[in-house]
Amino acid sequence: MLGLKYMSGFGNEHVSEDPRCPGALPEGQNNPQVCPYGLYAEQLSGSAFTCPRPTNRRSWLYRILPSVCHKPFQPLQEGHLTHSWDEVEPDPNQLRWKPFEIPKALQNKLDFVSGLHTLCGAGEPRGRHGIAIHIFVCNTSMLDRCLYNSDGDFLIVPQQGKLLITTEFGKMLVEPNEICVIQQGMRFSVEVFGETRGYILEVNGAHFELPDLGPIGANGLANPRDFLVPVAWYEDRQVPGGYTVISKYQGKLFAAQQDFSPFNVVAWHGNYTPYKYNLENFMVINSVAFDHADPSIFTVLTAKSTRPGVAIADFVIFPPRWGVANNTFRPPYYHRNCMSEFMGLIKGHYEAKEEGFQPGGASLHSMMTPHGPDADCFEKASKAKLEPERVAEGTMAFMFESSLSMAVTKWGLKTSNRLDKNYYKCWEPLKSHFNPNCR
Repeated sequence: MLGLKYMSGFGNEHVSEDPRCPGALPEGQNNPQVCPYGLYAEQLSGSAFTCPRPTNRRSWLYRILPSVCHKPFQPLQEGHLTHSWDEVEPDPNQLRWKPFEIPKALQNKLDFVSGLHTLCGAGEPRGRHGIAIHIFVCNTSMLDRCLYNSDGDFLIVPQQGKLLITTEFGKMLVEPNEICVIQQGMRFSVEVFGETRGYILEVNGAHFELPDLGPIGANGLANPRDFLVPVAWYEDRQVPGGYTVISKYQGKLFAAQQDFSPFNVVAWHGNYTPYKYNLENFMVINSVAFDHADPSIFTVLTAKSTRPGVAIADFVIFPPRWGVANNTFRPPYYHRNCMSEFMGLIKGHYEAKEEGFQPGGASLHSMMTPHGPDADCFEKASKAKLEPERVAEGTMAFMFESSLSMAVTKWGLKTSNRLDKNYYKCWEPLKSHFNPNCR
């Protein structure tokens, strides 16, 4: 994978052409009567034509054959991918999952698509307002097949194993502690190099954007320059046995056959692209006097709702940083929230629950469900000598936070067999320290 090149900048107007075909981009117009090299011009729109310029997203692709050249779509078995939120009764309890198991390739070959498992979500794609959280476990690469999501955007968080993702815009290598976003409608295929696992946040009806910084100012958190976009790469490859194009449409999977690779884009320009980001580049803001700032200061990307300040979903991380707050209980506080909080762990040990919360596992604290540090964490932090200290060294935890009330799937509660039914016990040792005679 050495030699992959990228362009930098979040939401920029990029231009790229494969160096094997210099001058493949038309000059001065998008749709000439005859494109250079005999290519077809195709626009990919990620927003309505009449959206205001700051939110208008589209790219022009110049390809060997247009994407319309395929046989009719036919239903494809979804496996554990779903947008049905009524499979089981709602569960308001604190939920935690042990690391999700990756089958051995000799027992059960799974690629990225067949290894998708929906854990929880809310809303629905037809109404263009909703989210879904998926777990992917796979052990083999996608061979002569690709996926595109008609319903929304995928934010992909690899936890174990790297992903070589081929898209219509070029190739990206995404490793643990990096993320990538494949936006609505973009075709992609995933190559893996062994047992691979990770998390996906899907949003319907909005695109991810950088959070507003307010009084922080012009710089900080995830800086736009650190987001990387692939450069144009194409293959002119015939597939006599059939290439399978998979569409995720209205929560279902459909497959169509064609006899050529869809990664035949020789050049492109626009601001609607896939992109990746290294979480180590996040510029952390933290309290330097006392108390906690709210965890919104750790927001990497947000998908806004129509209500100001309220997100359909936020992607938040808890990276290594300094803790220096005086006279303060430094771990996360006890909390009841009008938002849903899903957490995953890429590596290390999460400070509020060092034992039971493991890399490759997850937790869900639903709307107004109480949560907070376990008993061991509380006792240790209440008695600790407060000195400047490194927090979360060697660790990367993250949160998908949503204003929607998420339901858990049957696979999440039962079939996966990874639900930790003893999670609630981590708070049972908490005892009363109240003494009305001692302030």
